[in-house]
Amino acid sequence: WLKVSLSSNRVVTQRLRPLLAFAAMSVQFYDAEFKENHKVKTVKDVEADKFISAFAQHLKRQGRFEIPKWADVVKTSKAKELPPSDPDWLYTRTASMVRKIYIRGGTGVGGFRKVYGGQFRRGTMTNVFCKSSGKIARYILQQLEEMGLVEQDEAGGRKITKEGQRELDTVAVQAAEVEEDDEE
Repeated sequence: WLKVSLSSNRVVTQRLRPLLAFAAMSVQFYDAEFKENHKVKTVKDVEADKFISAFAQHLKRQGRFEIPKWADVVKTSKAKELPPSDPDWLYTRTASMVRKIYIRGGTGVGGFRKVYGGQFRRGTMTNVFCKSSGKIARYILQQLEEMGLVEQDEAGGRKITKEGQRELDTVAVQAAEVEEDDEE
């Protein structure tokens, strides 16, 4: 009864709506049950947006990460028309990149160019994928190496150091505590 022509698409959605609502509700209860009595220990235990904003604030407060002169005028990709409007965008990008290295080591400049790339709108022609700026990724990785959070991997790319893992896990625990305080 699910195979219906496109003209009667409304019938399919009416029949599936209760099933979709039930599935979303069961996932919600499962997530709540999983999070109950769950102690945050690593970066993987915290939601990405919460960790990235917390680590960006940590980097800004610490003052070890140098912001270059070109940070306020550079575009993040040739597909972009304007530079980022957020003045702290470099801290946010750094936090996102160090989280990706923590979760999956061995990522290098080329990998990050693909991750942060996007659609290049070419006017009347079709959109194509365009990589992001390599200079930004390279600069951030060099700064993270100077700070001692990442190191070069023998197999290529970068990997997290023991000190970096400790610092990121500490910030993750703090971000989870702030999140719990907001819920109460």
